[in-house]
Amino acid sequence: MLKQIFALLKVLNSDTGENQIAAGIACGLILGFAPALSLQTLLVFVLIFFLRIQMGAAFTSAFFFALIAYIFDPLFDSFGGVILEISALKGLYTTLYNLPIIPFTKFYNSVVMGAGVASILLSPFVYVLAKILIKKYRTGVLARFENTKFWKAVKATKFYKWYVKYDELYG
Repeated sequence: MLKQIFALLKVLNSDTGENQIAAGIACGLILGFAPALSLQTLLVFVLIFFLRIQMGAAFTSAFFFALIAYIFDPLFDSFGGVILEISALKGLYTTLYNLPIIPFTKFYNSVVMGAGVASILLSPFVYVLAKILIKKYRTGVLARFENTKFWKAVKATKFYKWYVKYDELYG
């Protein structure tokens, strides 16, 4: 868990754009709320790999959102039950269930339906909030930390220079 936190801090301190990191966090929300082996996760993985979305931010945030999802499962169950009980959509649900691939989304489960709809509705807000927080972090916290005497002393060491060179060469 600490490794994931340090990886996220490394991404936040890098030159990676705010849009890519925020998109990764929003995709992490969808991954964290979706069942582990489902069609939704496969579709999000395809988006992550083919679009400019920061994978580290997506996977790290998915881990944390999965922990939060367990807390909200009773809420997702009621929300999904309400959606599945809409009588006007019963024909659509029957048609979708009889299609060859769609049942792998497990949309017929009230927790999965509630979590899926909630994650899709919340992801634009999470994207905007993450983008704002990343900008504030980079201009406020990071800028102040880089001006401290401690950081200037660390940057002056040979070990730090070696680490930077190693990181440039081997990532």
